Amino acid sequence: MEILETLRNELTGFFSIDGLVEIIRSGDYHSLRTWKGIQTALSPLIPFIVIIEILLAFAHKNFNRAEYKIPFFIYIFNRIIGKFISFGVVAFCIGLFSPYALLPVSLTWYWFIYGYIVWEFAHFIYHFLAHKVRLFWCLHSSHHAPEQMNLSVTYAHFFLEGPYADFIRTSICILAGVPPVMLFAIMFVDGTWGGFIHVGENFMKNARFGFLGKFILTPSHHRVHHARNPLYMDTNFCNLLNIWDRVFKTYQPEQDHIAIQYGITRSINAGNFFDVYFGEFYYLAKDVARAPGIKNKFLYLIMPPGWNHTGNHMLAKDLRQQYLKTHAGKPSMDSPPDGDRRKSA
Repeated sequence: MEILETLRNELTGFFSIDGLVEIIRSGDYHSLRTWKGIQTALSPLIPFIVIIEILLAFAHKNFNRAEYKIPFFIYIFNRIIGKFISFGVVAFCIGLFSPYALLPVSLTWYWFIYGYIVWEFAHFIYHFLAHKVRLFWCLHSSHHAPEQMNLSVTYAHFFLEGPYADFIRTSICILAGVPPVMLFAIMFVDGTWGGFIHVGENFMKNARFGFLGKFILTPSHHRVHHARNPLYMDTNFCNLLNIWDRVFKTYQPEQDHIAIQYGITRSINAGNFFDVYFGEFYYLAKDVARAPGIKNKFLYLIMPPGWNHTGNHMLAKDLRQQYLKTHAGKPSMDSPPDGDRRKSA
């Protein structure tokens, strides 16, 4: 019976339905008028869409168990070892940086817009560094390893990536004056949308969202972000508002003539948990061990994925620039060239 109770708790935890069940059981729906009640009602949305997505894959007779296996294992692994770390990091940053807030931000709609723009900037910084700093890429690469896109990919993260991301995002927001209550509301919106943009083609084939795609980051944009095609690599770092991608010239819409190829550019066994979860750390350790001198060993930690102390490398930005020069105005379905195993996707 204890095993069944544990299983029930894990299922309700995954679907985030405890609070909603309690509201329905009590018959008191007044809480749905509050922000907390809205969060309680919407939290199960992404997990249930995952199930619908799987059912649609079965209906279309193209369900591939391997697509969901590794994200599922990562979710279970992270539930065990990393459940409370991010909460601790957020609380630490709030306590540390609140006295140094630059602006007195109040809980109004116009300050919420300000807060969200600041949050999006902070998310851009974290996400950009996750692709441009080798050690941070090791934390982030598990999320890019899947070779198909579906909602289960949103759960595929190394357990320390959340604390790293939350340290950067929370610190910037608190220093910019975003109050904790507003920050938690923004985090909920961001987390819900950030899960949804991983929706696969079984659920939503064309995910550009028409004219809205000019202002927000859509699933189509995020599919581009997860691609390893030279044109698409290291683009679309934002989460909901694509404003900072446009400002920093990393915005890239999906091209009809370029089929998205998901995954990372090194040779990887995407069905092997250890390769997906720890593979980049393994190759980083090998490079550090072989590097001559302390300086080069340190540079391998902080330089972009693919960097080599000999200078014999092609980084993601180099591949993209080379592609733009050689394919300017030419439709192409080319695969990314075989390159260094550690280039980011």
